[in-house]
Amino acid sequence: MRKIRDVLRLHLKGGLSQRQIAAALGISKGVVAKYIGLASELGLSWDDISQLSETALERRLIPPTPPPDYFVRPDFGHLHHEMRRKGMTIMLLWQEFVEHHPDERVHQYSQFSVNYRHYVKSLKRSLRMVHRAGEKLFIDFAGPTIKLTDGTKAHIFVAALGASSYTFAYATPRETMADWLGATAKALDFFGGVPQLIVPDNPKAMISQSDRYEPKMSATVQDFARHYGCSILPARPQRPQDKAKVESAVQVVERWIMMRLRHQRFETVDEVNEAIEPLPAQSWELAVFKSVRVHIDQHVEFEGHRYSVPTALVGQVLELRVTAKVVEVLHRGARVTSHMRCA
Repeated sequence: MRKIRDVLRLHLKGGLSQRQIAAALGISKGVVAKYIGLASELGLSWDDISQLSETALERRLIPPTPPPDYFVRPDFGHLHHEMRRKGMTIMLLWQEFVEHHPDERVHQYSQFSVNYRHYVKSLKRSLRMVHRAGEKLFIDFAGPTIKLTDGTKAHIFVAALGASSYTFAYATPRETMADWLGATAKALDFFGGVPQLIVPDNPKAMISQSDRYEPKMSATVQDFARHYGCSILPARPQRPQDKAKVESAVQVVERWIMMRLRHQRFETVDEVNEAIEPLPAQSWELAVFKSVRVHIDQHVEFEGHRYSVPTALVGQVLELRVTAKVVEVLHRGARVTSHMRCA
């Protein structure tokens, strides 16, 4: 678009020939002639052109031609409204549309439904939420529970910071107000600080009077907020996007904690929390990895020293995980043997 304006400026204001303009702008002489001819047909002077934006100038010279539509276009807004009716289907709407346009070309059902889905997709919009550090803490309970040997269940409380998604998990015997507030206090102690705002779901245990936008919290909950110097504002009912951070954190806890504990037996909630809390049994050590092939003498070699491996692995390529003191031999990611590292 910028070159269209340059062509006309050099011709109308600069008085250059078409050949000179083409050489100056690095375009063909035919393109130059085309734009000069279009402007001449419309009677545009340089004063007229200088007042137009580049987009407006292009539209004046080359007005867009809409593609021919040989098919009757449905009123998708009306169809979308009709689809809210219980029992309504796209097939029925298409059949009615065909009946109302007997002498006109309409799309077949497959294309009709594709066009409708494209329309519905165009209606969906989302707002990116920007979280400042220390601003919000989102809290919720996971849907699944952990069974205890006495027939009761451990409920898993999850808290996640808005900016970092730093996650805390804690098991409680129920989901009462005491459980919500007690677990939240544990989370604040774990994070080592208090956010400006705590955002729970809409739990009946904490709300004395429900409201879509301004629910009234119980006196105990208000006392909790005063004690920590923060505010508690529940998310809107049935609006998971308001607490998307904790929704994702709950999924992480379910997959990486609860699924790993599914084969263990617990007698109390405290035992569940003990299983959630521990770090790995061993501290992390710096390790280097090397691929080696097992010699015919059932040994692998590292830094001039030989380490034995099971006979069945002769000739195969294994991986060594070597720390400061230990040489681990791995086969397909599983440790098959280990040795003290030779100095």
